[in-house]
Amino acid sequence: MRLAFVWQASSRAKGEGQLKRIIVHEEYCIGCRLCEVHCLVQHSQSHDIIKAFKVEQPRVMPRVTVEESGPLSFALQCRQCLEPSCLEACISGAMHRDERTGAVICDESLCVGCWMCIMVCPVGAIQRNLTGTRIASKCDLCYGADMPACVAHCPNEALTYEEISL
Repeated sequence: MRLAFVWQASSRAKGEGQLKRIIVHEEYCIGCRLCEVHCLVQHSQSHDIIKAFKVEQPRVMPRVTVEESGPLSFALQCRQCLEPSCLEACISGAMHRDERTGAVICDESLCVGCWMCIMVCPVGAIQRNLTGTRIASKCDLCYGADMPACVAHCPNEALTYEEISL
């Protein structure tokens, strides 16, 4: 039996009833953490792997985390819920659904660091940003890119980005 963790929402640009999903195929994940590396680089100022890790301070946090338990490993990131608890719990309006893509995004300039979103996230995909600012950090599906960096650079295709019809 194939078990896949499905992240919902993302791109509505191609028409109503169309969504893109990041699907995690944990049976192919080897725990290499390249998804974390490329997420960090994508969200860094330089978009350069060496500068992102060795020069830029404070270092950006990856918005995906590889979870491991025995032989099982998988990438944990925001599932872009259809009815997101984080959006409802956000007291400042920082968590919002992007009108163009349908993705749930955190506007860091509005985040007040109350961590309500972290407390209500059912999968633990929202983290405290450890760069010295009190803001929440979560997957934004590499906003503006055609494909999330974690998907584009997964060597085993344990992450796929697929369009589905509702």
